[in-house]
Order: sequence, then C-alpha cells, then structure tokens
Amino acid sequence: MQPQHRQDRAGLLCGFAAYGLWGLAPLFWPLLQPAGAVEILAHRMVWSLVVVGLILLVLRRWSWVGPLLRQPRRLGLVALAATAISVNWGLYIWGVNSGHVVETALGYFINPLVSIGFGVLLLRERLRPAQWAAVGVGVVAVGVLAVGYGKLPWISLTLAFSFATYGLVKKRIGLDGLESLAAETAVQFLPALGFLVYLTARGDSTFGSGGGMGHSVLLVSCGVITAGPLILFGAAAVRLPLSTIGMLQYLTPTSQFILGVTLFHESMPPERWAGFALVWLALALLTWDALHTAHRARRALADAAVRAAVAPGVSPDVTPGVAPGVTPGRAAEAQPGPLSGG
Repeated sequence: MQPQHRQDRAGLLCGFAAYGLWGLAPLFWPLLQPAGAVEILAHRMVWSLVVVGLILLVLRRWSWVGPLLRQPRRLGLVALAATAISVNWGLYIWGVNSGHVVETALGYFINPLVSIGFGVLLLRERLRPAQWAAVGVGVVAVGVLAVGYGKLPWISLTLAFSFATYGLVKKRIGLDGLESLAAETAVQFLPALGFLVYLTARGDSTFGSGGGMGHSVLLVSCGVITAGPLILFGAAAVRLPLSTIGMLQYLTPTSQFILGVTLFHESMPPERWAGFALVWLALALLTWDALHTAHRARRALADAAVRAAVAPGVSPDVTPGVAPGVTPGRAAEAQPGPLSGG
C-alpha cells in the first residue's frame, strides 16, 4: 500500500472514530445519573484538564503556555471560548438526560448555517448564491420547527449559536486542538472544582460514597470521553482534505438523531419531519457548494501548474488551491468546520 493511501485510510478511520464517538455520546450521559447536568459538567471540566495535561506532559508540548500568558487579549478570548463551550456542553448534557436528544441533534445540524450567518454579519463575508439559498431554507426550517414544537426550538438554537461562537473565537485564538482544550479547561477548572467542593460540603455530591465506586469511575471517565474524540479528530484533520472532514461531520448529529428516534422513542410528528427535511436540504446545498468550489480550486491549481510548466518565468495570477474569483477567505468558508456535539 502506498504511503499516501495509508495516510488517507488512517485519516478516515480516525475521522469515523471521532465523529462516531461524538454521535454515540447520548448513550453515555444518562449513565451518569443521578448526577445533575451541572455536576456532570463540572466533572467534565475537571477531569478533561487532568487528561489533557497528562497528554501534553508526555508529548512535552508546553512552549505555547508562556506566549499565551503574555497576551491578555488572547487570554480574554480563551475565557470567552471557555464560556461558550461550557454553555454548549452543559445544555447538551441536560438536553440528552431530559429527553431532548432529537432537539440536540438539530442544534448541530443547523450549526453550519449559524456559522455562515456569523461570517456575513460579523466578518463581512460575501456568500455565493447556493449559500444564500441554504441560509434561506434554514430560516424557513426553523419557522416550520417552531410550529411543530409549539415554540422556538430554543435548545437547538442555543446549542448552534454557542458552538458557532466557540468556533469563531477559537479561530481568533490560533491554538491547536489539544493546547486549546487545555487552555479552556484551565479557565474552567477552578470554578468547576469549587462547585464540586461546595456540593460535597452540602452532602449533595454523587461522587464517592453518594453514587458508588462505579458511578465515580464513570464521572472520572468524562475526561477521556472529552479528550479522546478530539485527539482522533486532530489525527484525521492532518491527513484528510477539509472537504472530506466537512462530509464526516454530519455523522455526529445523524447518529444522535437516529438514537433519539429509535432508541429513546422521541416524538416526531409530521411538522418536525418537515422541518428536519428542510434543514437537510439546506445542508445538501452547502455540501454541494463546498464540493463544487473544491473542484474548481483543483482545476485552477492544475491549470496554473500547466501554465507554469509552459512558461516557467511567468507567475500565474492564481492563488494555489483557490479558484479564480474566489478569495482565500471565501475558499476556506466553503469548507464546513468540525462539529463536536457532546
């Protein structure tokens, strides 16, 4: 097997494993009951830092800490990212354990649409027609789902907006996955540990004697459940094209949706099916647009290579990997970002 094929195969295996584990998360969080969502969230924050810290210690990857501590603006962004992902994690755990698995899946389905909206409103990005169509279909879908639920699907919208905010802030921070998670959980650590100490002092903690040894082990394993898929995703991201990662990301909410309907037997009246169908249509438009743009980029790169070979002294007016008329920023925008629901 050729080295590149081995790389692609390993990347696909890691990608499927990462998004598959995120998709199966609704099976894990109910196991932590009778712990409430906030207690579970606090344990997730504490043990995630322990796990990630040990990994960084083994890899000896600490050179980023000093520069980060000397940049107050980046530290503020880390705190903002930690707040956004705390809201996302906490609401997701509560939603799953409260019988709203399908609605949490919807949040991660519509997250790419919210991210595009942020790009237009906050970053002044320009959309292609297919992206505008996808956003429009997504807005209609939310309206249909509001009718189906009898109210705005606030769990879905909060998950989508909090995760889109998290992604937007992380781009500004500029840290790799492990380092970023370590910085964010370091911000979360003291408040989370303080809350757990408070619960223990009140006698309301389920950790230890309150829930038994097995329950305590499950709470500690929150760190592995959080860090493991992120490590697998990082391995996939360096081996696979962004277009492939963008396709794989839909495995997570799809798995969550299937679990919600088949295993947890959540209600799906016709109005909700119609709303989900519109969301899937919007995502299909986004996926087609991303693949089409990537194809144009590859063709432009090949044409540039041919022109350079014919006239070596001429520098073609094409940015490598970007189609003519598409700025690098818009080319990056065409690729969906990773979802980490759960």
